Amino acid sequence: MTSRLWASGTAGRRWALVRCPLPTTRTTTLAQRFLSTSRAHRQDVFHSQLENPSSAAIFSSLQASKHVPQTLTEKIVQKYSVGLAQDKFVKSGDYVTISPHRCMTHDNSWPVALKFMSIGASKLHNPNQIVMTLDHDVQNQSDKNLQKYKQIEEFAKLHGVEFYPAGRGIGHQIMVEDGFAWPGTLVVASDSHSNMYGGVGCLGTPIVRTDGASIWATGKTWWQIPPVAKVTFTGVLPVGVTAKDVIVALCGLFDKDDVLNHAIEFSGSAETMRSLPVDARLTIANMTTEWGALSGLFPIDDVLKGWLRGKATTAAMGLAEGPFKTLAPRNFTHPALESLFENPLTADKGAKYAKEIYLDLSTLSPYVAGPNSVKVATALPDLEKLDIKVNKAYLVSCTNSRASDIAAAAKVFKDAAEKNGGKIPKVADGVKFYIAAASIPEQLAAEGAGDWQVLLEAGATTLPAGCGPCIGMGQGLLEPGEVGISASNRNFKGRMGSTDAKAYLGSPEVVAASALNGKISGPGYYEAPEGWSGVVRGEGDGIREEDRMLTAEEALEKVIGQLDDLVADGEKRFASEEPSEPVVEESDEALTEVYPGFPERVSGEIVFCDADNINTDGIYPGKYTYQDYVPVETMAQVCMSNYDPEFSTITKEGDILVSGYNFGCGSSREQAATAILAKKIPLVVAGSFGNIFSRNSINNALMGLEVPRLISRLRESFGSGDSQGKALTRRTGWKLTWDVRRSRIEIQEGENGPKWTHKVGELPPNVQEIIAKGGLEKWVKNAIDA
Repeated sequence: MTSRLWASGTAGRRWALVRCPLPTTRTTTLAQRFLSTSRAHRQDVFHSQLENPSSAAIFSSLQASKHVPQTLTEKIVQKYSVGLAQDKFVKSGDYVTISPHRCMTHDNSWPVALKFMSIGASKLHNPNQIVMTLDHDVQNQSDKNLQKYKQIEEFAKLHGVEFYPAGRGIGHQIMVEDGFAWPGTLVVASDSHSNMYGGVGCLGTPIVRTDGASIWATGKTWWQIPPVAKVTFTGVLPVGVTAKDVIVALCGLFDKDDVLNHAIEFSGSAETMRSLPVDARLTIANMTTEWGALSGLFPIDDVLKGWLRGKATTAAMGLAEGPFKTLAPRNFTHPALESLFENPLTADKGAKYAKEIYLDLSTLSPYVAGPNSVKVATALPDLEKLDIKVNKAYLVSCTNSRASDIAAAAKVFKDAAEKNGGKIPKVADGVKFYIAAASIPEQLAAEGAGDWQVLLEAGATTLPAGCGPCIGMGQGLLEPGEVGISASNRNFKGRMGSTDAKAYLGSPEVVAASALNGKISGPGYYEAPEGWSGVVRGEGDGIREEDRMLTAEEALEKVIGQLDDLVADGEKRFASEEPSEPVVEESDEALTEVYPGFPERVSGEIVFCDADNINTDGIYPGKYTYQDYVPVETMAQVCMSNYDPEFSTITKEGDILVSGYNFGCGSSREQAATAILAKKIPLVVAGSFGNIFSRNSINNALMGLEVPRLISRLRESFGSGDSQGKALTRRTGWKLTWDVRRSRIEIQEGENGPKWTHKVGELPPNVQEIIAKGGLEKWVKNAIDA
């Protein structure tokens, strides 16, 4: 197996440098120095090499292709890609320059503004493309935070940007309810839960702060189209099972990085999809982030069309307006909807997916995730038997605090009131129940229905519309030894408070019932179907062959697909006889060029953090994320502290950090990379990386390698059977040396242990230059200054 350097999940891909004798200048755009991937039969040109007019025609002609069936994801990306050849049809794996429909930033708008100004930019390319919201640290009334909020608001006003103040609502909810996340468009945000826009048929995906600055300045950034996974739902949910249970079950049942760094497209029969209203879809799409995906896209179908018409009618009647800023009346209009419905984007028949999985919704029960992991999912009936006491319950976040969620929670107390002489019962003694609406309009809707008042009567404590406890900020955080259950999207260790607390995730109904009963429990709505034997799920679309009805066209497509598979299998089988790439002896010609100032060798002792799915909260605690100007020394001290408080004292300058799979999953915070650099660790090696961490690392000059073989070998040597036990952070005594020129690593297993080498992905000089200059921001500034 050949390891990769920040490569995508496609097997057999390696980094390569595109070399073409084209005229360039020192001020040529960023793209002309980037890289592309090479495959056995074709070569993809990196996105922004197409931005230079002198090279666009040549590169575009190389990339021109006849029409092939496209997924919905590919079709939307096609629409928002710039610089493509006239006949180029994009597909998974392609690097493209994208000009997204909208770009949202939140509390990190000021750090993005500082990057924007530091690269010499002074004017937004397209103010209408940008939306700024304040939602993360809205409870913080310190002078420092209020000053930052004031700076963001003044910057927005200066540049004519749509701005939503603190307390108006969570940015992702605003993007949906005010029509910025529009069906069939590509919308990005500097937050990892941008996936939520997929609930309304909008391809939402996260970017990092440096990308945000690029979009502000140029209207564009780069993206590699991920492999696309198709998730087919069958059946309908039983009574008492919710959308939250669907996505928690998906995270727990398909927990082997099944969709890591993929784009997801959800599908199902008309009956199945009708059973999932838009609010349910928003919940599912939102938490595809925790599942490891880069997007979670629902179709533009009759359910969505009905929701959109309702929004337009409400807006036309003046009912969308209130004592808050809203652009819903401007964006949701019947003429705009008619234009959308005339030719809604859909996946082509015969579109190729990287993988297909299915889940029979009718076989699901309520699920709870945790403790302290989204991928540990347990059926509620099993968890209830454990009698887990709770101290705090949370109905908060962009995942599950819309009016429908508040109504679902209120119903639990209303039903209990029927057995209590009509009086709303109080939450259990010793339990604190916190509620915060996703936005002011959602709270007003809940108040209008009487549901908000029910929860207040039950003893709930209200918080302002914002992220709050979900991001570990403000009132109501978990204290050491406490247990909490939340309707939010993440329960990473330490995210919602103390690292010594336990956090679980559940539906609004389960959260309300747990607050009422003082222990993790449900409202009693669910009954297992007669003859139930387990959750039905697996690979494919879930349709039995004997039940499959194929049209003549579909039958032909199936035969062609089978022939394609046979051809591909034959190519693999006989590849050794006709190699697609010549085998070259190691010589000067075969060696990677090393950029001046970039080290030819990187060497250090391996420090092993033996865990998969170490998230960005574990790498850099959330309570520091939105503090600006945190000293480097402090960043170094708190690096990895939510994963292991002893990490800072165990590691030393020059160590090489090695960890398991999906390292750096979770939020888009850049500090996950910069904190490791602050610790003076130059290189991170993992079995695989979360895509957002990979992007942040290159942008901030942190080197990384994916070497699954090394992880396996370390676990063989330092597994739980080792006499020392399994330590969270272990100094191994092993030495790793990365030979950049030869694209290989050498491992010395202790002073007297075996030595072995392993081939890794090539690091081209253009990427070396970005790292050598201190990251993408400094690289761009140098290019502009030159």
